Amino acid sequence: MNPRSPRSTPSAPIELVVLDMAGTTVRDDGVVEQAFGRAHERTGVAARMPWDEALVYVRRTMGQSKLDVFTHLANGDRDLAAGATAAFEAAYGELVAEQGVEEIPGAGAVIAALRDAGLAVALTTGFAPVTRDAILDGLGWRDLVDVALSPADAGRGRPAPDLVLAALMRTQTSSVERVAVVGDTVSDVESGRRAGAGFVAGVLSGAHDRAALEAAGADAVLDDITALRSALLPRATESATRGLR
Repeated sequence: MNPRSPRSTPSAPIELVVLDMAGTTVRDDGVVEQAFGRAHERTGVAARMPWDEALVYVRRTMGQSKLDVFTHLANGDRDLAAGATAAFEAAYGELVAEQGVEEIPGAGAVIAALRDAGLAVALTTGFAPVTRDAILDGLGWRDLVDVALSPADAGRGRPAPDLVLAALMRTQTSSVERVAVVGDTVSDVESGRRAGAGFVAGVLSGAHDRAALEAAGADAVLDDITALRSALLPRATESATRGLR
C-alpha cells in the first residue's frame, strides 16, 4: 500500500470509474512494444539512440500519448513523430488483425457489474481513436461503457489530468472526489492524482510493478481489475440503497 494514503477502498461513494485499456482491461502480451518496433523500422524515429535504450523509454512511458512518446524519440521533430505515430497505429491494427484482441480475464464482467451497480464507466487510452475503436469492436465493447476517450478527445494525454476530467464532464459526474481511476502504469496513477480523483488504484496486470505504482501515489495496488468488485461495489451498493430511502 502507498504510505501516503493507506487504504484499499474509496473514502467517498464513487460515481465514475475511469479505466485504462491496454494492460488494465485489454490484454497486451507485448503487442504495444511490437507496434513501437514496427513503427521504428518503418520511420527510423529512434535512430538517434540504440533501440534497446529507446525501448526502455517506451516501457517507462507506457500509458502516455503515443505522439508525445515519439516526439521524445524523434528529438523534438514533430513531423517525424507524427509519421511514426501513424505508423504505430497502422502496426497495432495489423497486430490486432494477426493475433486478435482479448480482454484481461474478467474485465468485461467487472465493467458490466459496475454499471449494473449504477456507476458510470469510461475507458481511456493513449491510442488514437482509430486504434481505440478497433479494440472496442474486436471485443464487442462499444455498448459496454459510457464513453471511451483518447488524447484527441480531451486535449493532452497522460500523465496530464485531461482524460480523467473529460470523462467526468462527459458523464456529468458530480465531483472529482466521486471518481475512481484505475490503470497499470505510473502515468495512469499520476493522471488520476493530478485530476484530484477520490480513489486511484494501480493494477499489476500490465506494464509497471507494485513499487513504481505505489511511488506514483496509488491508493491501492490490485492484482488485476477483478479486485474492483471488493474495492468499489460494496460502497456503490450502499450508496444506491441510501438513495432509495
